[in-house]
Amino acid sequence: MEGSLKELAEYRLMRAKEMLSASEGNLEIGQYKTSLNRSYYAVFHAMRSVNALKNFDSSKHSGVISFFTKEYLKTEILERKLSVIIKASSLCREKSDYDDFYIAGREEAEEQLKNAKYFVQKVEEYLTLTNN
Repeated sequence: MEGSLKELAEYRLMRAKEMLSASEGNLEIGQYKTSLNRSYYAVFHAMRSVNALKNFDSSKHSGVISFFTKEYLKTEILERKLSVIIKASSLCREKSDYDDFYIAGREEAEEQLKNAKYFVQKVEEYLTLTNN
């Protein structure tokens, strides 16, 4: 089972990286709302990748975030400031996905992409350490 959980974690990390790439592509062509969405999903899949190591998943985003926060941030396995990235990316995604009159800007999309890259990098570093 342990091997398959590590493989699942790696697969989900790969999905997170795909979302980063998609966010960059959307940013380049001026699709800022979509870029914000993809940056959030990079963070989301990165959380799911680490959660997989403890055999946890949830059909609800709040469940994924809550478990990740409890198991990895509050215990300081990963740096607590990652919670700021989670909150900001979640809020941006909600506004860009559900607020009909929300206007996303380039600077905001660039900032969220930068934060998502940092988040995914920290998760990848942790997964690398746990795989050795």
